[in-house]
Amino acid sequence: MTLTTAEADKILSANFAPWVLDLGLSVEGVGEDRAVLRLPWSHRLAREGGALSGQALMAAADTATVIAISAARGGFVPMTTVQQSTSFQRAVTGADVLIEAVLTKLGRRMAFADITLTDGSSGTIAARASTVYAILG
Repeated sequence: MTLTTAEADKILSANFAPWVLDLGLSVEGVGEDRAVLRLPWSHRLAREGGALSGQALMAAADTATVIAISAARGGFVPMTTVQQSTSFQRAVTGADVLIEAVLTKLGRRMAFADITLTDGSSGTIAARASTVYAILG
């Protein structure tokens, strides 16, 4: 059972720390094993030189994983990051980023995902990440 984007946006607004909400993430789409979020461009998230900071991109990837797991389970349950690895391929300057988290394995207590972060203007891959989550509820 998957969620609607409106339900996924409610999970986002109800379950994340204020600083994560300050990223301005929105849910673009959800499916049985995935979620797509948008990270809007902001000078507040840029580092020297104008590129989006790696910290913001990593937080977006981590957040997208929570939404993908929630979509696959049909709702939010408590969970926590066990591991995240991110490889940055190119800077994103002046463009939104689309974050697609795809579950590669969803068990009762563990979930694994691959995340692709794409420059919303050019369509080029900016970063790739993988996450492992423990499902607590």
